[in-house]
Amino acid sequence: MAKFRLDEKDEFPHLVGPESNFNESMYFNVFDPVKKVGGWFRIGNRVNEGYAEMSVCLFLPDGKVGFMYARPEIRSNDKHHAGGLKFTVDEPFKQFSQTYEGDVLVLDNPRDMIDPKAAFQKYGKTSCSIQLDYTGLSPLHGGEPTSPDQQTMYGRNFSTGHFNQHTAGKGFIKIGDATYEVNGFGWRDHSWGPRYWQNIWWYRLLIASFDDDMGFMILKITDMDKNTRRVGVVFRNGQYEELLDVDLTTDYSSDPYHQSMRIEARTIEGSFFAEGKVRTLLPLRNRRKNDDSVLHTRIVEGMTEWTAEGRTGWGICEYLDQIVDDKPVGFPH
Repeated sequence: MAKFRLDEKDEFPHLVGPESNFNESMYFNVFDPVKKVGGWFRIGNRVNEGYAEMSVCLFLPDGKVGFMYARPEIRSNDKHHAGGLKFTVDEPFKQFSQTYEGDVLVLDNPRDMIDPKAAFQKYGKTSCSIQLDYTGLSPLHGGEPTSPDQQTMYGRNFSTGHFNQHTAGKGFIKIGDATYEVNGFGWRDHSWGPRYWQNIWWYRLLIASFDDDMGFMILKITDMDKNTRRVGVVFRNGQYEELLDVDLTTDYSSDPYHQSMRIEARTIEGSFFAEGKVRTLLPLRNRRKNDDSVLHTRIVEGMTEWTAEGRTGWGICEYLDQIVDDKPVGFPH
């Protein structure tokens, strides 16, 4: 079993490494199982490149999506506060808060975001205000490897350190004149180290919460050398069970985008079965210039309803693929 170092100080910004693509990111998601509203939020500080990646994604009950992405200028890695989005660690490993004051695009057809330039021209901006407080529910998973041969969750060329935790979230989301009260469950992570989105060939990230004592985070990931790993945890009876292996079956639309999933996970404590159906889907992309070419990464976010062990839960399924010859390289995995 891999060993990781994790201290309370890792909740806060780390010393910036020499890599030009050094990134330190915080990410939170939350889904209200009653109101069917939720979202995810991320800031990635890329201080050696002079900017932060800021994302706000809101899944609304009517199937619309509120979305905003920006690359605000930053000059230091001393906080996660950029583009109107702010994360605060109120008590390490236990309590966190988040605010956002800015705008979002309210997408009638979320799939329009596959061409962000056209989407930003099509949809007008709507004012948005968010206040959410999070409480850690589970143990912490991950940290910084203690030996050179150990990998972080995504791999060493995507993060030097990474940890994550299931959470509860409560607060409000206001878009224009509409206010959504949120009382639900989710997941968070914190990563630091070198990162290009093009350093991964493809991955399938499956996250779910079924209440304050059950959920999972499962990652099937293939690196640029076509080596595949399966990592993650099942959150059961308030404890994390380390993943040994998982079988994942995905049903795709003709796009192809993921529509439903079935997993059979195995831990030392036993098997875990779950079925998921994507309720709202948002395709995104990341592009990076490489000499005379442009590398294109597709990241498709699906708000997903899960069933497992007689219970219903909600979460996110994120499918990342490099695009080669206009096709996602991980399809049909």
